[in-house]
Amino acid sequence: MTRLADEALLDLVQRQTLSYFRDFAHPASGMARERSNPMPGYDFRDTVTTGGTGFGIMAMLAGAERGFLPRSEVRARVRGIVAFLARAQSHHGVFPHFLHGATGAVVPFSEKDDGGDLVETSFLIAGLLCARQYFAEADAADLRGEIDRLWYAVEWDWHARGDVLYWHWSPRHGWAMNHRITGWNECLITYLLAVASPSHPASPAAYHRGWTDSPVFGNGRRYHGIELPLGPPQGGPLFFSHYSFLGLDPRGLRDRYADYWQQNRAHTLINRAHCLANPHGHAGYGATCWGLTACDGDAGYDAFSPENDRGVIAPTAALSAMPYAPAESMQALRHFYEDRGNQLWRRHGFADAFNPSRGWVADGNLAIDQGPIVVMIENHRSALLWELFMSCPEVLAAVRILGFDSPWLATT
Repeated sequence: MTRLADEALLDLVQRQTLSYFRDFAHPASGMARERSNPMPGYDFRDTVTTGGTGFGIMAMLAGAERGFLPRSEVRARVRGIVAFLARAQSHHGVFPHFLHGATGAVVPFSEKDDGGDLVETSFLIAGLLCARQYFAEADAADLRGEIDRLWYAVEWDWHARGDVLYWHWSPRHGWAMNHRITGWNECLITYLLAVASPSHPASPAAYHRGWTDSPVFGNGRRYHGIELPLGPPQGGPLFFSHYSFLGLDPRGLRDRYADYWQQNRAHTLINRAHCLANPHGHAGYGATCWGLTACDGDAGYDAFSPENDRGVIAPTAALSAMPYAPAESMQALRHFYEDRGNQLWRRHGFADAFNPSRGWVADGNLAIDQGPIVVMIENHRSALLWELFMSCPEVLAAVRILGFDSPWLATT
């Protein structure tokens, strides 16, 4: 593939990846389809994703700001998504993981996961709040009002049982999934928005007693000479340092538990160092080919990490780490595009994943992997999504209530 200057390459990757959310969105609702290739158990053409749509909204805002997408088109798309969500199935204001893209009916994620998914809803709401802040013009007041109606309708406190939030509730199965949301993982944003809610807030005690009540919350050990403040051994999959921080700005963000910039950078560098050490001898690993996270694999979808390393590299892992390790992420980007582009570069950007040891490349893309590529590259370049999300007064109030320090608090 042709060698491009850094900025031109970043432009190309963002623009191409955006096509997943612009051109491949569901034609009836504008929501992001879960994936672009067939999967047993549901119709990929009509199954749309709640959290992936939140990521896609953020990505499209970046596209509008860069001139890759017309601003008016993005505003109309968000308006259509909001109108669809207003009539789609939800439970206590909480949307399911998957919806039918035309009817808005629940598409069960699993037998008992057929109701509200609080974590996926938090990803969606984060994206909608960014859109609310972005479309500040006078003639978008009705759109902002519709977004607020969705935001105010979420009953975060319904999902609080004692001092912890629960992930799922079903009208058929109740709390049978019994999935407590505890850390460290991708769910910090869920607790932050639960406390930030103007209408149905959860107690701050849920954050300090529930979120932290896990054997893999605190860490403090060193891996490859790098200290990791929080999380499971060797950090876990890299999406832990991406999903919550698409909007929540980790720069200077601290609380009694961690410095979150330090946490995310350490997590990134440990993941990369594991790939360089390559203890299992997987083909292809090295300084330019790294990144273990949740993605498709040659034996099926899995959450890959240093503790679950099956030789599967996901471009989203290194590319969405661009703010934390820009030089190392750019090395990986150049390798994926220039050296492996003939196999990896597709209509919607990079293929979801590949396994060099087995000569396998994923057939398609996933919304939850494509969205963070665009968003985190943009946060590296301009901090746009961080600025939008942190401009929400409800978010800053929650940051203060929970005892965080952040440079954003000095602006209020």
